[in-house]
Amino acid sequence: MKTLCTPLEHVNRRLLLKGALTTAAGGALMNWGGLFNSDAMAKEVKKQGKHCILIWLQGGCSQFETFDMKVGRPTGGPFREISTNVAGARVCELMPGIAQKMDKLTVIRSMRTSQVDHGGGTYSMHTGWTRTPAVRFPEIGAIVAKYCGDVESNLPSFIKIGSGGGGAGLLGPQYDSFALDRDGGLPRNSASRFPAEQELRRHRLRNFVENQFAQDRSAEPIRVHQEAYDRARRLNNVRDRFELDAEWAKSRNNYGNSKIGRRMMTAARLVEAGVAFVEVRHTDYDFHGDNFEGHKALVPPMEHAWAALLEDLEARGLLDDTLVVWMGEIGRTPKINNRCGRDHYVRSWSTALAGGGVKGGLVYGESDKDGVDVKENKVTEGDLFATIYTALGVDPKTENFAGVRPIPLAQFGHRVVKDILI
Repeated sequence: MKTLCTPLEHVNRRLLLKGALTTAAGGALMNWGGLFNSDAMAKEVKKQGKHCILIWLQGGCSQFETFDMKVGRPTGGPFREISTNVAGARVCELMPGIAQKMDKLTVIRSMRTSQVDHGGGTYSMHTGWTRTPAVRFPEIGAIVAKYCGDVESNLPSFIKIGSGGGGAGLLGPQYDSFALDRDGGLPRNSASRFPAEQELRRHRLRNFVENQFAQDRSAEPIRVHQEAYDRARRLNNVRDRFELDAEWAKSRNNYGNSKIGRRMMTAARLVEAGVAFVEVRHTDYDFHGDNFEGHKALVPPMEHAWAALLEDLEARGLLDDTLVVWMGEIGRTPKINNRCGRDHYVRSWSTALAGGGVKGGLVYGESDKDGVDVKENKVTEGDLFATIYTALGVDPKTENFAGVRPIPLAQFGHRVVKDILI
């Protein structure tokens, strides 16, 4: 008796099962892109109008000097704990503003990730995957741009403030990030150096030449090149969205007169204008020496601006539909080294979420008494990203293709942390 199917039969049955899935509208859907049709999923999610702001703490902010203090233990530092507006939840004294916004936050104190170096950690905490030569995994911003952004908008759907562009990976360059300068302004090369009439003539000539060239060729770079020029031209129609000096003059006191405050305010205004994903970068947290002085300098302006961002989004009616993610690439060691520093650590550390799709006033997971290991409710990078996508209304099992290989949005073997979702 035949009990096993041949490889060809196995593939055909898999495709048949995928093709039999139905859309939200109830019609049959032939799906060659995974268990969930990627484009159909994107159309459904866009209707929800979700946004995401990532506050990226480059270098690895210490959990011990923010959300998971170990006062009185050998791993504790010199700072005191303070109460928050949530009973039983306490944070570092460096964060008085966030202490009064704790009812908006879910803090995860039980992160355990895989990449202990900055490069690997930055990659995994932007994509949810470990770097591999076989697949260029897309960053979270590119995924949010595809599933929550508007490709017809003159504004980019994925913006980074204070860092480089790129990041779309296998999704293609149409979902790459657009990089603003450190103050949130447009880069110098974003405007044409020619008068409008001359630029229009150049544009028409370029289009004519490219269209003639493309008639007998169907290479992907041709289309991508044309789309890039089109997006650059459309951006000039909305340059005023990035002219925020007057807005900053009104908001400076709330956000704090700092560069990170300006970036946070810019992120809020871009989301209000319709941008799906904005990454705000705050750098230099890699304190292998002078950890406590370093955090004393960096955390107060950052947390002040973060608290103002949450307040601003709520006042403008945007917080319920905007997920704010606070994280870096690694945590810091429980052991304090001989330079009063903390080194890289990934066995137990903290991240935080607020706004659209997640509960407020929640501390999820727990580290042991010295912060050496996760005691309860471990969360991996795959779990975190699956949960973020779910909060934004995107099924993490949705697949895109790397060549002929279907790749889900979230890492294989992930779990959605349902306890933190609304």
